[in-house]
Amino acid sequence: LDEYLKRVVFYQERSFSRDEFRKFMYAQSKPYPEMIKLIRGLKTQYGLRIAAVSNEGRELTTYRVQQFELGTFVDFFVSSCFVHYRKPDEDMYRIALDISQAQSKQVIYIDDRGMFVEVAREVGITGIIHTGYEATRKSLEGFGLTLSN
Repeated sequence: LDEYLKRVVFYQERSFSRDEFRKFMYAQSKPYPEMIKLIRGLKTQYGLRIAAVSNEGRELTTYRVQQFELGTFVDFFVSSCFVHYRKPDEDMYRIALDISQAQSKQVIYIDDRGMFVEVAREVGITGIIHTGYEATRKSLEGFGLTLSN
């Protein structure tokens, strides 16, 4: 993160410090409680394995995993900082399939960026473009993943 900030933000003098910027950056991380509850519930109810595939840096990934207790329901994290590939590179999706030992037809990939969903589809993975909780919940229901109360 320090190297990134040095190159991207602090390549010139700023009116704020690196520490202030880092705190600001972390403060932008917000949980989506409804989605967390939905995914956690579907995992429990159906015995699903959950993977998070992201393009985040190491420090931000670690922060979010700890801050939002993602490790309590996400089985593994395929983050660009760990695997040295980035979405939309197809290898990100192939690595996730390899780690999970799942076939692409067994996977539903959810992302808020249509391009990433399209690349996943090119690898044979079914995708849902996340536009909001209700739409994603309904899309998952279409695959038979309904959360019982």
